[in-house]
Amino acid sequence: MSRETIVTCAVTGGHMNFHKHPNFPITPKQIADACIEARQAGAAIAHIHVRDPKTGERSADPAHFREVVQRIRDSGSDILINLTTGEGGRYVPSDTDPRVGGEGTTLNPPEVRVRHVLELRPDICTLDMGTMNFGEHVFMNTPGHLRKMATLIKDAGVKPELEVFEAGHIRLANEFIKEGLVESPALFQLCLGISYGAPATPKMVQAMHDMLPENSNWAAFGISRWEFPIVAEGVNSGGHVRVGLEDNLYLGRGEFGTNGQLVEKAVRIMNELDAEPVEPVRAAEMLELLPRSQ
Repeated sequence: MSRETIVTCAVTGGHMNFHKHPNFPITPKQIADACIEARQAGAAIAHIHVRDPKTGERSADPAHFREVVQRIRDSGSDILINLTTGEGGRYVPSDTDPRVGGEGTTLNPPEVRVRHVLELRPDICTLDMGTMNFGEHVFMNTPGHLRKMATLIKDAGVKPELEVFEAGHIRLANEFIKEGLVESPALFQLCLGISYGAPATPKMVQAMHDMLPENSNWAAFGISRWEFPIVAEGVNSGGHVRVGLEDNLYLGRGEFGTNGQLVEKAVRIMNELDAEPVEPVRAAEMLELLPRSQ
């Protein structure tokens, strides 16, 4: 019997490589359409960032999240909705005074970072479990801020997806589970290949997997050329998978893909490894999500 596997599609992200892709989803309508396309291709969950429709720049505007979510729900698509809370965590020290945020800083208080989650009550939202060097800036998530965010998310009845970019993040996540800030079974996402976090290698998948609580649900993704190798590694290690234009623009060398095409390729790899994608209703059961009516 094929192993039931949840496919998440991260449809747009917040990176600034979008200009390379001829059909990258930027507007709320385009992002919602990409989520619906991913569902038709076999994804059970859509992981959603939003962008300024005029510039394509990353955004945390609740109005953009609201429009994306409403369009998906109005379409009748049953895809599970996973909203990011990652925006508002970037810190770039000022050249003249590093104690002050310089150009590019987006740091916001916890209440602001989760305000769209509290309003829209998605099925899932991300919680990035630590501070790290993220490219040339600092992705700042202090334990105190994360505790506040975790409390607000829990009170809203939303399942947090614990995004971990290195081993220390898992240690903090496990502490949150012990403290009751995150309910068990927890949902983890192993985020691999991002500069300068954990590399996208089989050994790293295994090492991070070994640190997770035994009853956890988990998935893994790799960025760029590591996207599909990590699909295979995640399935072989008993996890779920994630693909999408947030993580990788290409279906193959020099060939741009759509979100739907990336999901279809992931499903083909899964099938070769005796795994099959589950429907959203089954994914909700596996992750023990609250019914949407609550």
